Amino acid sequence: MPSYGREVALGLDALRAAILLSEALGGGGSGRGTQGPGGYGDADLAASSEDDAAERTRLIALVELARKGDTEAFGMLYDHYQPSVYRFLFYRTRSGPLAEDLTSETFFRALRSMTGFRWQGKDFGAWLMTIARNLATDHFKAGRTRLEMTTEDMGAHDDSTEGPESTVLASMTNEILLEALTQLPDEQRDCLVMRFLQGMSIAETAAALGRSDGAVKQLQLRGVRNLAKLMPDGIRGS
Repeated sequence: MPSYGREVALGLDALRAAILLSEALGGGGSGRGTQGPGGYGDADLAASSEDDAAERTRLIALVELARKGDTEAFGMLYDHYQPSVYRFLFYRTRSGPLAEDLTSETFFRALRSMTGFRWQGKDFGAWLMTIARNLATDHFKAGRTRLEMTTEDMGAHDDSTEGPESTVLASMTNEILLEALTQLPDEQRDCLVMRFLQGMSIAETAAALGRSDGAVKQLQLRGVRNLAKLMPDGIRGS
């Protein structure tokens, strides 16, 4: 029966993830890559924002292996998180080539710093997003390029979120919205990109920005209000 087959598949996925996590925490690595120092003592703080339990376990296990020097595990983390990191940087810079360069640099820096990564009760992806955000900020501060307004197709994006802010954003075209975002203070812009364009939760956004949940809610509210002020009268929602 289809439902039974799906339950078996999910059960096997969970079992494989549990085995992988056991291997990672037990230090019995596969021998791929150079083993880094073990015994971090922070396994109880490991976290993942994935909805699926097996996927959460798998990603946490991959992080454990990667910070012990397993390059294949890091490659799997790259495959999982690269699309979201690139998407954030593309919305942040509005330049495909620049977003690609910064995405590569994000993962290069992450790989170089893996043995120093510590769980702090937040998703590994939030750590990557913090690196990406800092790279983008440093890039523009250094004046290596101007923030380019391109005519690239922004494609579909998930701007679903709770609260009245979503109504404001829904009334704006992509072009006008993205142009207005560039005029916001950095934290407000990054908050809105993560929340509305990335579909990240309040908690995930707070982790990436290094702020509290309450501070993110305030940033979101102020950002949307400022966006509304930047909109031409004919574009604002009624």
